[in-house]
Formats: sequence, structure tokens, C-alpha cells
Amino acid sequence: MVGKTVLVAGLGISGRSAAQLLTERGHQVITLDQGQARADLHSFEEIDWSAIDTVVTSPVFNPRTPFIHEAQSRGIEVISEVELAWRLRVGNARTGLPAPWLGITGTNGKTTTTEMTASMLTAAGLRAPAVGNIGKPLSQAAVDPYNDALCVELSSFQLHFTKSLALDCAAITNIADDHLDWHGGFEQYAADKAKVFQGVRHTLVYNAQDALVTSLAHKVQLADGCRKVGLTLQEPAAGQMGVAQGWLVDMSGLTAEVGQARRVAQVSGFPRLCRTDGQPYPHLLADAMTALSLCLGLGADLDPCLEALRAFAPDGHRIQTVASTHGAKGAGIDFVDDSKATNTLAAQASLSSFGPKSVVWIAGGLAKGSRFEDLISSQAATIKAAVVIGVDQEPFRQAFASQAPEIPVSFIDPQEPDTVMARAVAAAGSYAQAGDVVLLAPACASMDQFGSYADRGDQFANQARQWVSQHD
Repeated sequence: MVGKTVLVAGLGISGRSAAQLLTERGHQVITLDQGQARADLHSFEEIDWSAIDTVVTSPVFNPRTPFIHEAQSRGIEVISEVELAWRLRVGNARTGLPAPWLGITGTNGKTTTTEMTASMLTAAGLRAPAVGNIGKPLSQAAVDPYNDALCVELSSFQLHFTKSLALDCAAITNIADDHLDWHGGFEQYAADKAKVFQGVRHTLVYNAQDALVTSLAHKVQLADGCRKVGLTLQEPAAGQMGVAQGWLVDMSGLTAEVGQARRVAQVSGFPRLCRTDGQPYPHLLADAMTALSLCLGLGADLDPCLEALRAFAPDGHRIQTVASTHGAKGAGIDFVDDSKATNTLAAQASLSSFGPKSVVWIAGGLAKGSRFEDLISSQAATIKAAVVIGVDQEPFRQAFASQAPEIPVSFIDPQEPDTVMARAVAAAGSYAQAGDVVLLAPACASMDQFGSYADRGDQFANQARQWVSQHD
């Protein structure tokens, strides 16, 4: 990109970063944002297409947005900030080579996995920030010569307009229905996720228990010397890392010869990835194995990676015990905040972390067209009772009626949203007994009644603590 005129559409964090870097490198930049006074243009009708060479677009705009169609019909390239960052990346001050990128995508678990990866590489002595869909803009990190590696969370939105990415290490955590309105269907969504596997240089990591992810991994033509690592929460086969008799066991070749079983670490040695009874949360353990495989695949030493993982604490609102009663023989009621479980796959992972008929589930919110029959059918053996909040309660009503009519359900009147969580926790507490878990894993977005998933989780935690103080 030399001396081009670039339209930067959308002045969010990544758009502002792209505009700054392009200007600094001598390109003429025209910014467009309908809601930002600082933008050069405030309407798509103002664009002089005859002057535009390239468009850098925000994830806000889906592929069917008219201005994107217009650019493409004129033969004008449309790219993401990720693609721009890849093209602008500079050599590392120590090695002279561009810092390796470790890319993580998936429907769920990508943020936690990215943060785990960054913490492990940092412990191994590298400057390796978590960037991309989280943290500092990727384009800023890509031109910082003091970064030794970049741990990049990649959303499907970002990947759609990304073309030439060839990651050093890449992982897909899982793929399930999500953002289908943006992509125009599941096949398109999955195809965008699969872009992380294209051109991987060193290590490709995949969820061997996800049939679609496994299929995508097996279809990839690997670069010479690239290793493929499958992950399972069961006993691993050759080429995999998995779990056996309470140990992480590597048969992938990352720590020993391929097919040779090596016990890497006891799962109980990672207490922050486990429930209060010491049993691991399956999805957090899967995230940890993914991150560890990426780091080892890049060449990091095992011991500092394990030490970082033992100290790692997931972000707030990710399956976090926020209050507990003190029951007889130590068995009380735990209140667990997983407000970040905003879709059905995340809620399923959360629910499946607990024992039979032990969960009083607080669910609901903004459903965005989702259905919950499969989720409730698969988790009926775990759910003792349910409390449904939010404005989209009818899909839950139908799903419980058809899939688990025996499960008692309370529907919280959506009026007076300021008190909705207090009423939800009170209803959940009326069902819970010693040994049970009151779990907020809504399977829905939060914006109908709360400022964000964090606000929803904070309100749950506050109300849970109040309930415990009154009933313990």
C-alpha cells in the first residue's frame, strides 16, 4: 500500500488506529462515521468513489452493507483492520523478523484462551500482549518493534475481510450458531472462522471433540513442518493432548515423541480452573489446553507456561463463584456468575460443569432469534429448576414445555428492570438447597434490561451476597 487514498469506515478503536497508521505512512485517509463529529464524512452518499483505492471497514458493517457492495462492484479492495495490520507489521527489534502471531477464534472461549496464551508467553520471557478483538488495537501492536509475539483474538467479523493472514500458530476452540444475521448463514460463518487455519506455519490446534472444527483442520493443506494438535477432554490418541486419570496427558509430540504419552500436569493443580469441590470446569480446561498447545507449538518452555496457568484467573463474569452459604458438612449453596455465557453453546458448557439436578438456572435476556430446545433437552438432567428473566421469555417457555415440562420454572415479569435481578435471585433461592448451584448463564444478550453482560453479572453478584447474608 503505497501512496493510496483509503476510506476508513467506522471510527471505533480499530478504525481510529487504522486511520492514524495510514496517515503516518503517507497515505491519504478519508474517514467516515455517521455518529462521530471528527469524521471527514458522515453519510455514505458523500463518498467520491472515483478517488478511493482501498476501504478499511469496521466489523459493525456486514458484508451486505450497500457501501461495501458499491466498493466491490467498482473493483475497490475492502479489508479489515486485521488485514491492514498484517500488511503493515514490522520487524522485531531483537530478531529483525516480524513478531509471530498466535491467532485464536471460535464461538466461545477465544478471549479466555487468548489471555491464557499471553500470560504463558509472558512468563516464558516474551513481550506478548493479548490484542485483536480485545486489548490494544492489533494494527498498533503490529508496528511495535518491541513485541516478541502477538496473541490475537480474531472474531468472525474481523476474519471476513481478512485475506492474506498466515499465522505462526492458530486455534479454533469450537463453532456453533452465532452471528448468523451478520454472516448470512452458518456456512458463511464457519468459512470465515476457518480462515485462521489457512497458511499456518508452525502449529495448528483444533478441538477434536467438535466435528466441524475437526473436519476443517483435516481439510487444511499444512505447510512443511507444521504440526497439527487435536485436543480432547478424554484420553488422548496419537497426535492429541487430553485428560486421563486427573492428568493432562500429551500424545501430540509437543513435549515428547508423537504417540508417546507424557503426563504434563495434574488438573487439580490449577485451582482457579476448578469448582469449589475441586472438579475442573470442562470448558476452562479446554481453553487451558488450547493455550498451552499454542505456546508449546511456538517453542515456549513448559515449566513457565504451567506456572502461569496455575496463577491465571479468568476475567470476571466467567463462571465465577460470587457467594456461598455455609451448609451442613460443608455443603452449602454456591452462586455462580457466568453472565458472559451469552449464547447457547456457552450456556451448555457452563451447565454441563455441574452434577445431576444440582443447578438452579437463571437464563434469558435478548434472544436475537435463538431457540433453546436443544440446550434444554441436553441439560435437563442437570437443571433442577429455572428462573427466566429478560424480554424474550416465550422461546424459553416453549422450550421447557416441549423438552422438560417436569422442570419447575419461574418467569420474572420484565417490568421494572431495576428490580429484575433481585426478584430473580429470590426466586432461584427458593428452589435451592444445600449442595445446589444457582447459576447465571443466560444464553442471551444483556442489552434488554442491563447495560452490559458485566452489569448483569455485577447485579447478580450483589443480589446473591444479599440473599446469602439473609439466609446463611
